[in-house]
Amino acid sequence: MKLHRVVHALLFGILVLTIPTMFSSASAAQIGIFVRIGPPALPVYDQPICPGPGFMWTPGYWAWDDDDGYYWVPGTWVEAPQPGLLWTPGWWGWNNGIYAWNAGYWGPTVGFYGGVNYGFGYGGNGFYGGEWRGGAFFYNTAVVHVNTTVITNVYVNKTVIVNNSSHVAFNGGPGGVAVRPTPAQVTYMHQQHTPPVAAQTQQREAASKNRAMFASANHGRPAVAATARPGEFSGKGVVAARSAGGTYHAPKMSPKEARASAPPEKGGESAKRPAENHAAASHPAPSHPAASHPTENRAATHPETKPAAKPAPEARHEAAPKPAAKPAPEARHEAAPKPAAHPAPAAKHEAAPKPAPKPAAPKPAPKAAAHPAPKPAPAPKHEAPPKEPHKG
Repeated sequence: MKLHRVVHALLFGILVLTIPTMFSSASAAQIGIFVRIGPPALPVYDQPICPGPGFMWTPGYWAWDDDDGYYWVPGTWVEAPQPGLLWTPGWWGWNNGIYAWNAGYWGPTVGFYGGVNYGFGYGGNGFYGGEWRGGAFFYNTAVVHVNTTVITNVYVNKTVIVNNSSHVAFNGGPGGVAVRPTPAQVTYMHQQHTPPVAAQTQQREAASKNRAMFASANHGRPAVAATARPGEFSGKGVVAARSAGGTYHAPKMSPKEARASAPPEKGGESAKRPAENHAAASHPAPSHPAASHPTENRAATHPETKPAAKPAPEARHEAAPKPAAKPAPEARHEAAPKPAAHPAPAAKHEAAPKPAPKPAAPKPAPKAAAHPAPKPAPAPKHEAPPKEPHKG
């Protein structure tokens, strides 16, 4: 028994270690933050020049701090974890009054990022800023800023330029981007994904410690909108925002009040998972009421029919023998016709309900009226013979 338990424990441990790699794509795309107010519009800025071959652009975004609200994480150039991987930006999605953050990830294909126009190849659907060719990344200089004298792996494809002037930073809800993932993008969600690299985490942490990055201070127009390298917020490679993407509206609630601990009951990953969860939750909903209605109807009809059938025969059986028993002992000769009329139908009423209690109840009434008519006729014949001896 002990050996059996040890084997099961080892198998369970192996399974636990294997699950993170099997489902890293799901864990990387999980929602981590829920807020009741939406992020400001994306600021308008220019892309800093690529520092060298192998660097890939990761666009800036609005992150959340529980104490001070939204703050801007500048876009920057980072190296991919390995050749062949592309960056899918994170995005905010709206679901029943809650804005949920969907973390970005690295994968073989750029997946769904809410339809948000981050610019520089991320026009809202896919990525057109470059592509992998073998083990080298080639840049599309029609949409990204590189020094072609330093980087020679370049090409020009102007047909992929997206004329999208929207700066909305979230998907769904009032004023949000009305875009849903395509069937192909849904399949990309189940691919092997890799979380952000250390350089991207460094960029976010540096922004969270800079008070000028918070929307409450820059009103949607940060002084550092993008950097050439992660963590470098000063120097030649820093680019300031040219303007805010839209009119900034200060939130009416504090960050602590705006922070939500969990998404709505029917929610999930906005624009993707909530749709699947609602569909799964909506199927049982109609089935329950459908099953409850016939149950209620049956319960209502049976109590009405049963008590109505029982008291009817009991009242008739009790009423019929009582009047027949009382007149019989008092006077057989004087009231012979009367008791004869009553007991006769009473006997017939008792016999009638036995074979068919319910249908026989109304039938005895006409029969009882037909039989008593001939029976009172012989009654006076019996009274006539005794009167003749008295006259003689």
